[in-house]
Amino acid sequence: MLHVAIVGAGPAGFYTAEALVRRLGAAVAIDIIDALPTPYGLIRAGVAPDHQSIKAVDRRYHAVLAGGVRFVGDVTVGDGGVALVDLLLLYDAVVLATGAPHDRPLGVPGDDLPGVFGSGSFVGWYNGHPDFADLEMPLRHAGVAVIGNGNVAIDVARILAKTPEELAPADLAVHARVALATSAVRHIHIVGRRGPYQASFTPKEMGELGDLARAQPVVDPNDLPDPSGDAALDPGLRKVVAHLRAFAAAPPRAIPVTIIFDFFTRPVQIDRHGDALRLTVERTRLDGDKAVGTGDTRIIDCGLIVGCIGYQSAAITGAGFDDSRGRFGNDAGRIGDRLYVTGWARRGPSGTIGTNKPDGAQVAERVVNEVVAGGRAGGAGLDVLLAERGLRPVTFVGWQAIDAAEIAGATHPAPREKLVDRDRMRAAAHGATVC
Repeated sequence: MLHVAIVGAGPAGFYTAEALVRRLGAAVAIDIIDALPTPYGLIRAGVAPDHQSIKAVDRRYHAVLAGGVRFVGDVTVGDGGVALVDLLLLYDAVVLATGAPHDRPLGVPGDDLPGVFGSGSFVGWYNGHPDFADLEMPLRHAGVAVIGNGNVAIDVARILAKTPEELAPADLAVHARVALATSAVRHIHIVGRRGPYQASFTPKEMGELGDLARAQPVVDPNDLPDPSGDAALDPGLRKVVAHLRAFAAAPPRAIPVTIIFDFFTRPVQIDRHGDALRLTVERTRLDGDKAVGTGDTRIIDCGLIVGCIGYQSAAITGAGFDDSRGRFGNDAGRIGDRLYVTGWARRGPSGTIGTNKPDGAQVAERVVNEVVAGGRAGGAGLDVLLAERGLRPVTFVGWQAIDAAEIAGATHPAPREKLVDRDRMRAAAHGATVC
């Protein structure tokens, strides 16, 4: 029997487990370990709550757990939990699938001021991640600046712009639902240092902005390149640019919220202004594919700034980490003897959820070909170790209890009311009561 521990219960971890079971069947025993009491990683805490069709992929991961892969939740690998060296003693192979949970800083003066958040924090806040549920979001000012030209920036802008009725079917955390319902936000700036041809939006997310009940996307026609270049674009980007051209040509509507695309604009400084913020931005131009400053600056007044410029993994003692790239150093998924890495922790935060599937399959194949069963204790040994350290993990059955409690607590048409406090999650998982 080959004993494998996978650290991280997000898509990368589940696709790796699925591939291992497909190759080895009953000859492999897998534990998926996660610091949260809940599985599914970014599917639960990262995917926009109004994109329920994307979240439906968790049914596939549910089937992996129902098929015999163990979920060991509420267990940290690292400080205060189980060390990586412990896992390597207990398991024949360990696969790190920890994702990239930390925001990249904006890297401008003032990016640490109150009111400035990374997208991981902001998205975690409205998705009910317990590490961010207690954040207080400053939504009492008309202006918001969202820094970045990718789909996360679009998600943030869309959630801020939607009406309570539009958000009703989402699995939005209750605290976020209440805050957004009383939000004073009226002008949402999506700030990108380059132009429409360099944007990383996808057509679906871009098209959704044109269908919002109380918000209109605004594009300066002068920021759009000559249409003659559109034919050379890949089909997806061509559709994105077509949406941008339509937004630029649309007449103003008598609705309260605008989503303003500030292309060729980069942040240079953030300052306090009373209880709000002033974002100084500089106009840029392209030098080849690189954005360079022109010296032309202006101010965007805002109460909230959300940086959507990427993520980085967190180091774990015992696994070589590449600080410059924000991921684990590896050779095609192999960190060292019996130690592997997959997903964003392997290659950096790139691609879609589905990109993790071939990644997981490749790492699983390496484990199958390179690791020999060594008679290690595996999950039984982990259970003993956790008990010795006074740690009580959340099992698959415990997660099912959390899931049932959330669904039972939902107000139609929301699919669930998320538990956002670890103690309440644990209480639901273990059948206890928290006052």
